[in-house]
Parts: sequence; C-alpha cells; structure tokens
Amino acid sequence: MSLADIRQSYDKGHLLEDQAKSSPFEQFDLWLNEAITQKLPEPTAMTLATADGRGWPSARIVLLKGADANGFVFYTNYESRKGLEIAAQPRASLLFFWQALEREVRIEGFIEKTTEQESEDYYQSRPLGSRVGAITSAQSKPTTIEALTARAEAVKAQYGDHPPRPKHWGGYRLKPDYFEFWQGRPSRLHDRLTYTPNDQGSWAIGRLAP
Repeated sequence: MSLADIRQSYDKGHLLEDQAKSSPFEQFDLWLNEAITQKLPEPTAMTLATADGRGWPSARIVLLKGADANGFVFYTNYESRKGLEIAAQPRASLLFFWQALEREVRIEGFIEKTTEQESEDYYQSRPLGSRVGAITSAQSKPTTIEALTARAEAVKAQYGDHPPRPKHWGGYRLKPDYFEFWQGRPSRLHDRLTYTPNDQGSWAIGRLAP
C-alpha cells in the first residue's frame, strides 16, 4: 500500500467551547484521567521539543511526573542534549497524543528547574535500577554497551541499595503560556481550542481552523 493511501477517519468525539473547562489545567486533567482510566498505553508519555542556541530543534519522548497549576514536571540528566538546549533556550513545547481517544494536547512555555528537594524526593521514590542508571549514564554522550554495563556494576558495588542522586540529575518544570486541545472530527474538520492568558489573570479560549 502506498503511504499516501493510509488514512483514518476520526469520529470519537468533539470539543466545543461551551463544553471546555475554563481552566486549561482542568481540561488537561480531565483528558489525562480519561486516558489513564481507559488504560491507554503510556498515557503520561509526551514529546518534549527544545532548540539549541542556534535555533536548531530536537524532540524526544519523556514521561510526565507532575502536573498542576504551577506547571508540568519531568526529570532527566541536566547534562544531556535536552538539558544543554534548555540551558541555552529555556522555552519548550510538550505534545501529548492519545491515539485511541483521537486527542492531542500541545503545551508551550518557559522551563525552569524544580527545587533540589523535589528532585531528591522523586529520585528516592524510583526503583533501585533507575537510580543506578541515573549515575551510570552520561546521557547523550558516546558510549558502548560494555562500558555502560561495567559502569553500572561499579555503581552497584560502590553504593549498594542506596545510590545518591547525582547533582547533574533532577527535574524541570514547564510553566505554560499556551495550550491547544485537539479532538479529531470527521472530514478533517477537527476541533482545535486554544487557551492563552488574558489581562484578567485567567485564560481566553479561542478556536483555530483545522
């Protein structure tokens, strides 16, 4: 089959202005909870898009680990490619796609590090293997599987069940100033509702052509 002939009709729902929550955080919580309740695979997976100092973009999948009115939290190695790009350009975009619900959410905003305590608390909640991995991996740097394996064994031998959080590993919080909620509709007449801050300290809802 030709790639150009692969198509899907979207007909599982709609998102109208009078149905949308007044707060984008509440609307996001509603959709995320539906994705979790319906046991969709990796409901907290999101594409994180960043750019370096030259404006060259890159994107990867990370996992959402916190979401409230203060922003959206994920954890990573600060010395990774994404960490270095965030340091150079502290704006980023998140993209959630729940295919089974025919829904997508785009979120844009500024990024800042979480507090040391937040990073420490989350790190200590991780499985032992994940904590070992945070120390083992010089993320985004060239390596070999043999070098990674040897390093992991050395970390286990040194720290046992209590590996400390490395200082180059921790959280980021994206503080949104733009949301877009996409709901698939028949004939490609999809719903695209946007939320942008207004002068009253709340959010203005708009609609974009699909």
